[in-house]
Amino acid sequence: MMLSQSQTDEEKPFFERERERLTREITSGFEDLLSTSNSLNRKLEEVLGMTREYDTIAALWQSFYELMRQSGTEEGDITIEESAPGLPGTGGHVVK
Repeated sequence: MMLSQSQTDEEKPFFERERERLTREITSGFEDLLSTSNSLNRKLEEVLGMTREYDTIAALWQSFYELMRQSGTEEGDITIEESAPGLPGTGGHVVK
């Protein structure tokens, strides 16, 4: 027995109805997965962009620190390490 294309859902055998339902569910699941993957990708790009910004800021502070350190030693001033040894946040703190 050959099924015609004009058959309604009620006339189709259970197997075909179930196959179509599962196909719709799988298609919907793949669309959700694609949407979620795209969202995750955008978030990862944002995070990577922020890390690059922090690298720039860290390099700027490193340059400032080196400049201050060089100017302090040339004039014979006390450096940060000598003025506050062992204090966290000063660069002189050593964890043992």
